[in-house]
Amino acid sequence: MELDQLRHFVSVARTQNFTQAANQCGMSQSTISRSVGRLEEELGQPVFDRQTRKVVLTDAGRILLPRAETILSLVDDLKREIQDDGETGRIRIGAIPTIAPYYLPKVLSRFNEQFPEATLVVQEDTTSVLLKQLADGAIDVAVLARPIDSRHLEIESLFEEELDLVMAADHPLQKKKNITISDLEGIPFVLLSEAHCLTGNVRSFCEQRAVCPLTIEKTSQLASVQELVSLNHGISLIPRMARQRDHDKSRAYRTLTDPKPTRVIAMAWNPYRFQSRLIETFKQHLRDFKADDAIS
Repeated sequence: MELDQLRHFVSVARTQNFTQAANQCGMSQSTISRSVGRLEEELGQPVFDRQTRKVVLTDAGRILLPRAETILSLVDDLKREIQDDGETGRIRIGAIPTIAPYYLPKVLSRFNEQFPEATLVVQEDTTSVLLKQLADGAIDVAVLARPIDSRHLEIESLFEEELDLVMAADHPLQKKKNITISDLEGIPFVLLSEAHCLTGNVRSFCEQRAVCPLTIEKTSQLASVQELVSLNHGISLIPRMARQRDHDKSRAYRTLTDPKPTRVIAMAWNPYRFQSRLIETFKQHLRDFKADDAIS
């Protein structure tokens, strides 16, 4: 049983597709298929049930997957520990979509200036997916928004960020000198889907103040929320870092009068995985990097 066979098996298991696994591994589909086939020959039984549109694990595959992931994680950690010089290596960074395009560019750029030999790989996904990837060792550190429900990961708050009200430039609320949360009662909201933690932040803030946001539309991207707001489909609450990057005159932003809605940005990592000196330096870089530095 070879390590490459296990890597190919795990990739197919995670993607449930030989073609996607081949692209992920940078190989042809036939190469991946042969590798998994040799593994199945050695085990004496199939690890996948090959269906029309996807492949699913057999009983043998379900037994093999967690063990294969553990073996590969141990090997990867061993290599990284032996090769750890504090300046070279790869850091796999996860971030949620409402943070990645706004906060990370300058963070990564400045880190690369200090450590030009380091390779930074970014994975953008929802909180639940990133937490699983941290647990599996697929990423090294993630930048998320609290609350974060995970018992086995280390969570450290970085900074608090305000959420700003966004509306169409000609919205009636624009006439008000001060806007409070109660002024939003009964006005349609455009929000991200429930998979995004920002929606939970918005709902929690409103409900704690006895305001029930009337959600009429949901989308999967923050840019789509902003565009729908421009078209007068509703209003929304947007992270300050996204507001700072938005110069479209069809939208207007306002700061709510106290209490102000906020979210807490945090980083998370798996303490049971090897943390190279380079990763530790990157985590300190995140601690030192202020929110204003990223969005200015």
